[in-house]
Amino acid sequence: MQRKAREHLRDQWARLSDNAETMGPARLRQLRDEALSLRASLDRFMIRADRRAAASRAALDALHLPGGTDWRWRPGFMAGRISPRGAARPEPGTRLGDGAAIWHDCAERALILEQVVNPGATDLSPFGMRLEVFGFTGSFLSVAVDMPADALAGLSRSHILRLEAGFVVERPIRVYARLNIGHGPNIDEVTQQFRAFEAGLHSQQIVEFDLAYTQMNEKRLEKIWLDLIFEAPRMSAVELRELFLSRHLRADF
Repeated sequence: MQRKAREHLRDQWARLSDNAETMGPARLRQLRDEALSLRASLDRFMIRADRRAAASRAALDALHLPGGTDWRWRPGFMAGRISPRGAARPEPGTRLGDGAAIWHDCAERALILEQVVNPGATDLSPFGMRLEVFGFTGSFLSVAVDMPADALAGLSRSHILRLEAGFVVERPIRVYARLNIGHGPNIDEVTQQFRAFEAGLHSQQIVEFDLAYTQMNEKRLEKIWLDLIFEAPRMSAVELRELFLSRHLRADF
């Protein structure tokens, strides 16, 4: 009921805004005073909500990491504003800021990739990424996320890399995460599939990459990155609300 009342009030002010040019001076002054009072209340609410959201994110960041975590990281496009903020009809390899690139083989390039502001007070990251796909005719679509060099410092096959990701999808779609580690002339890949998503619902999921199953040469580590792979993405939209990577040593028994 309260939400309906707020929606009714919003629609009422939208109509008043449309009719402002035809109002008399007295009526206009009265409504302007009311609008200023309403805006002051809304501004106070936004300031307090943003402060609470920032505190929630700071607290949530420190939670739920395994014992012995020795590295953690969130991509720059999740933590702050980037430039360029987005790309429409991107060519393969088009970058979103410095830390991500989109790869596909769709000749029509019928998609949009952009940074968005996360709306929820419980969203861990202040920013997210939205991928909107239209008449996709290609065979693959992925977003590559470059990981920093310090992710390789001290990395061994005894480590487990942990990925926490939050998604909102317009329709059910399969999404995979593939960790790539370059060592010398070789690249080791470990792929995990996220659980099924429900349309319109926020899904927070964790997948882990156990490096014991790789053949990586710990003395020749050169590059590490993550691919998010979208299967059959035609006529869909995906919002990435969170992307947080950490690593910890596997427990020995």
